[in-house]
Amino acid sequence: MPFEIFLMTRSRRRALSVAALLLAACALAACGDKVPRLAPLPQDAVVLAFGDSLTFGAGAQPEASYPAVLEQLIGRKVWGAGVPGEVSAAGLARLPSALDYYQPQLLILCHGGNDFLRKLGDAQAAETLRGMIRIARQKGVDVLPVGVPKPGLFPTPPDFYAEIAKEFGLPYEGKALKEILRDNEFKSDLAHPNARGYAKLAAAVAALLKKSGAL
Repeated sequence: MPFEIFLMTRSRRRALSVAALLLAACALAACGDKVPRLAPLPQDAVVLAFGDSLTFGAGAQPEASYPAVLEQLIGRKVWGAGVPGEVSAAGLARLPSALDYYQPQLLILCHGGNDFLRKLGDAQAAETLRGMIRIARQKGVDVLPVGVPKPGLFPTPPDFYAEIAKEFGLPYEGKALKEILRDNEFKSDLAHPNARGYAKLAAAVAALLKKSGAL
């Protein structure tokens, strides 16, 4: 092995690992069914990742959060607007000001987990998710929802995520967090990924963005 490779920095190794995840995710995406289209994101586009602790990056360093890794993967500015512990109703109230402040072309919406933890009911989470999508669309912002698994032996996102995505004609990422939170290798606790898990989530989102025509 060349000496230079042996001395590769930790950050470079992480970058290569993330790149490998993206390539694998893109390869899998290429084999799947067609997905709804998003408007192409120009190089100066702004993406807003909006949600709770999963978007904040709980369980990892800030630079390993999924918005931070996604920014590296897609070459566009990605702002993370995650509030740990936030329920979807509070997210619905917060979203309009966040959209006005960041002026994104795309909203990545990952919300609802705290509703499940507090047993607030699927109906409330579903309606607030619809409300957030409507607000974004009224402002001309594309939306990509990410399904959040319900806690349990085999964490799985409720069906309403996929149903809402179909209702609004949106591309939907519903597999990554389910796979991450079922594998101890990729999570920091029962509800949150670790750095490797967030990298896997970012790669899945980037692959979907490519498949939907945003990249």
